[in-house]
Amino acid sequence: MALPANLMRSPLPAELEFIALQQTDILIRPHFSMGKIRLLSGSYGPFRATANIEVPLWVGKYMKQQGKCSLIPPVWLSVEWLEEKLRQEISRPEEFAPLPFRFAEIAKVFLDIAADDVPSPERVRSLLKDLREVRQAKTRKGLALLDEMELRMTGLGSMEINELRPFLTRAMGVMRVLASEPEVPASTADNTFVTSMDDGW
Repeated sequence: MALPANLMRSPLPAELEFIALQQTDILIRPHFSMGKIRLLSGSYGPFRATANIEVPLWVGKYMKQQGKCSLIPPVWLSVEWLEEKLRQEISRPEEFAPLPFRFAEIAKVFLDIAADDVPSPERVRSLLKDLREVRQAKTRKGLALLDEMELRMTGLGSMEINELRPFLTRAMGVMRVLASEPEVPASTADNTFVTSMDDGW
């Protein structure tokens, strides 16, 4: 499905996922043994079967897709952790619960290619959806406080910021224009209204 034109000015979700793949390190459990491998992005290994090792997310994704490893989910990608964050979101309506900055992108990669490595993946999906809905409601509430100078909302993830960016840049631009226009004195506004009414009758 094509994205709306206004969202085309922001990074696409796939582009944010690509950044997360490059910037995030995860643990994997190899299904093979071999020495260190050297790539343009760095050296990784040595790999020992069943011994966890840290690699970039993109390396783990590639190896998982080749059937060469299992991915070890981060602590926060668990039912218990997400349930606690959902409770915090609901009980603290004025603030966002702290989540990893790229939680949405990382969770998507795990659930797309390594759902078999994530305990209770369907429950995890459901909790992520609930978190998203609660946080979106808070975001809409925060937008009501928007002025021409700033909007302060801390704790948003990269995907959430990206969704807001097109609207915020346009809205704040309009508000700056409106704020810079001189106010019409009340007496002038009244006279204009009376004159137009007189002309019409």
